[in-house]
Amino acid sequence: MRLILFGSPGAGKGTQAKILSSILDIPHISMGDILRQAISDKTPLGLSAKDKMDKGELVPDVMMSALFKETLSQNRCKNGFVLDGFPRTIAQAAELDKIFNQLMINDVFLVILIADEEEVVRRLTNRRICNNCGNIFNYIDLKESNVCPSCSGLNSLYQRDDDNESVIRNRLKIYKNSTEPILEYYKCKGIEVYINGLDSVDKVTKNILGELKIAGRSKIIA
Repeated sequence: MRLILFGSPGAGKGTQAKILSSILDIPHISMGDILRQAISDKTPLGLSAKDKMDKGELVPDVMMSALFKETLSQNRCKNGFVLDGFPRTIAQAAELDKIFNQLMINDVFLVILIADEEEVVRRLTNRRICNNCGNIFNYIDLKESNVCPSCSGLNSLYQRDDDNESVIRNRLKIYKNSTEPILEYYKCKGIEVYINGLDSVDKVTKNILGELKIAGRSKIIA
């Protein structure tokens, strides 16, 4: 099973990617993870990317595409993958098409998590992360605001710097202008699975798996 998870910040892509990766026994691949791994492994592409990042420059699309091709060619991806955080622009989507064609991958599903903008703002401004176990919680649901419900860590919960309202609204604006147009790009290419990303985590997972089962193994990239 090969999946691309798509949706606005706060729609639950990262959470669902980890769950689906575990259930389907396929790797969760994110742009950040690929960069960090390539840099850690000191591959030629990783060193080139690090040089760009150290200079405060963006890693070019062509370099990111090469890193993705390198990753998707690995044996661990032979039975599928969950792709999260890429593509983010139409140019990146076109480059990803080329990679899929070169690797003869033609059974990729686009899973789109839909989320109301105001609810996303509410969700993210109330997001808290445990610095002990890494689990994520909604501040509204916490009975004890200074204790992690998962590992019982005291004063271990924190709010990310980018989880304040002004930053979130700017991220949503960037998403709408730069990333959302990818949906139009993919419309003529095959299957799209639309899921309400604001349902409970378990329900979102169940709905994704149900829609994928109904869809069968139709193609998104021909």
